[in-house]
Amino acid sequence: MSLSWLVKDEELKNHSLWGKEYWGAEPPCAIYEKKPLLDASGKEIEGLYSAWVTLNNPAQYNSYTTGMVKGVIAGFQNASLDRSVAAVVFTGAGDKAFCTGGNTREYAQYYSGKPNEYGEYMDLFNGMVDSILQCKKPTICRVNGMRVAGGQEIGMACDLTISADTAVFGQAGPRHGSAPDGGSTDFLPWFLSIEDAISNCVSCELWSAYKVKRLGLISQVARVINKDGKFLRNPCVVTDKYVEDGEIVYGEFLEGEEGRKAREFIKTAQIDFALLDKAVHNMLWKFTNLFPGCLAKTLDSLRAKKKYFWDQAKNYNRHWLAANMNTEAFMGFHAFDSRKITGQDVIDFVEYRKLIAQGKPIDEAFMEAVMPKPKERAKAG
Repeated sequence: MSLSWLVKDEELKNHSLWGKEYWGAEPPCAIYEKKPLLDASGKEIEGLYSAWVTLNNPAQYNSYTTGMVKGVIAGFQNASLDRSVAAVVFTGAGDKAFCTGGNTREYAQYYSGKPNEYGEYMDLFNGMVDSILQCKKPTICRVNGMRVAGGQEIGMACDLTISADTAVFGQAGPRHGSAPDGGSTDFLPWFLSIEDAISNCVSCELWSAYKVKRLGLISQVARVINKDGKFLRNPCVVTDKYVEDGEIVYGEFLEGEEGRKAREFIKTAQIDFALLDKAVHNMLWKFTNLFPGCLAKTLDSLRAKKKYFWDQAKNYNRHWLAANMNTEAFMGFHAFDSRKITGQDVIDFVEYRKLIAQGKPIDEAFMEAVMPKPKERAKAG
């Protein structure tokens, strides 16, 4: 018996929470755009897209402002609900950085000393990570440069990472006044051995794309230096041998004069993302040729391992991060923000520890003793 007699509403519903109000074109902003999917031959597929969420603040290495965080949330949630979108690409503007974390200028000049305000900001940050982990579409972090601090955290929330071989990866929190509790303390031990996770998380060292690929942090590395039509590997990194004198050297940075010359070459080299984008589009095509429902369920099952510790800690972490804006974050972010005035980007850690050892309260006099001084004042003294 036919069921044509049943009354049905055939008009498509709009389930999106936002329109375009949180996206922009001029920095600092988050950009949201849909790009046609490409088949294996590079031909556009009519009616199907990838959604690209781009952090657009290249002058500040794509550090995210409060408004940009809202734009990322809106981007991932809208892409998740868009029937025509097969996958999401998360990237940064320019060729220097994917993202270096929260906007330190905003942290120092507005949020420091305002724990309640920063607590409300952290609600937004948590929502940004959640929007990535809860997206019903597969997510690719396209790393076009530095992925550091909070940038590392939101990048690890994505399902896969495809990186330019000039990129570097690492944390900055313990050196600049915070703890990497926006995901790194939760995610890194899943990606790396526990000791490598601890080393990367607390040392604030920068590791090369080749090194983190070797250690399992990212999926693919693409060459981006184009010289006379030929793509070269990053000359700053050892890629032509695995072991030297019994030690693993693949992915480590060159040192000495050789390293200096390589870094000088990088400064003027032509950066070409053709191979990086080809790798991204190849992955998008792989995702396209899978059952979308089965793919979404599989990804959620895999993401549950990341989400387990993230969900356990994200709410109470925000309270400590907020309270910390009155003490170490206040000093650390202001030191970094005022580095052009003082010539230094960190506090005097030895003096800090000495004052702590003496039981001194962290008051204005304490901060004055450990904070860098303006160059003019130093000369006058």
